[in-house]
Amino acid sequence: MKNIIYALSILLLFASCKDKTSAQTNIVEPKIETSIQHENVAYKSIEVNGINIAYREAGNHENPSIVLLHGFPASSHQYRKVLNQLSNEYHLIAPDYPGFGNSDFPNSKTFKYTFDNLATTINAFLEKKNINNYAIMIQDYGAPVGFRLATANPERITAIINQNGNAYEAGLGDAWQGIRALWKDRNETTETALLPAFSLEGLKWQYTHGVRNIETVNPDNWNLDYLRLSRPGAHAVNLDLFYDYQNNVKLYPKWQQYLRDNQPPLLIVWGKNDAFFPESGAAAFKKDVTNIDYNIYDTGHFALEEDGDAIIKKMRSFMRKHTK
Repeated sequence: MKNIIYALSILLLFASCKDKTSAQTNIVEPKIETSIQHENVAYKSIEVNGINIAYREAGNHENPSIVLLHGFPASSHQYRKVLNQLSNEYHLIAPDYPGFGNSDFPNSKTFKYTFDNLATTINAFLEKKNINNYAIMIQDYGAPVGFRLATANPERITAIINQNGNAYEAGLGDAWQGIRALWKDRNETTETALLPAFSLEGLKWQYTHGVRNIETVNPDNWNLDYLRLSRPGAHAVNLDLFYDYQNNVKLYPKWQQYLRDNQPPLLIVWGKNDAFFPESGAAAFKKDVTNIDYNIYDTGHFALEEDGDAIIKKMRSFMRKHTK
């Protein structure tokens, strides 16, 4: 009998402790804001000029829109944290460019891979989605796409969020040496010299160079990119874009004039250890924009990977201040 009473006492004590632990957990959890997942992300596709454009979308269409423009070698996948964390207040849409992510990969004979054509496609995509008033978030390739959208229709842009998206020659780092050689003379030698950028190790380097802790970077990033860059013709298409990037540099003065004339609210959230676009590229914006919220992070090219929570918190406060 004593053993039965003892066993029942233990069970009652365990149940009591469990109830107390649950109560304590319920009190603490609501204090954590940045890691909360707000809305489900929808994975969609729409035909634009004969090309199926894949995109991720989250949030209420009646809220202010943010168009998330990805870089190389990435896709809308790079904005997964933003989509999950900001969709309770904003309408978020992240398209994959032709040849990137889950969008169609048209043959270079039917689609000329230039930044003009990427921007034209994304502009048509936004118009088809009836998104005519929006902030843009730009990173890497997202900058030449985004600034083309902005200079073509400045009245549509409510704000710019810039994470290592360059618009100044001062912002082109040492990693451009091989691409500059391609610009000067495109031939088999200068093309072959760039092929390591498409290898698994080369892609991993782009995500991990300059980070404080490599364990904060999701390896799905470079593994997904490697699969896409292993498709037949992918190297040639991306070399076309490397070669065409020189036309972005020629447009830098036009983009700078847009900034001076329109003074869009600008949030800088820049990884300072980026070998492609170092901090000098971020600082250059101060010359042309007066309304600038300037933030530098001790990380690399894809700053959202390591400092996503801090950057997204900054994005939220910036958007609350500058959009209705």
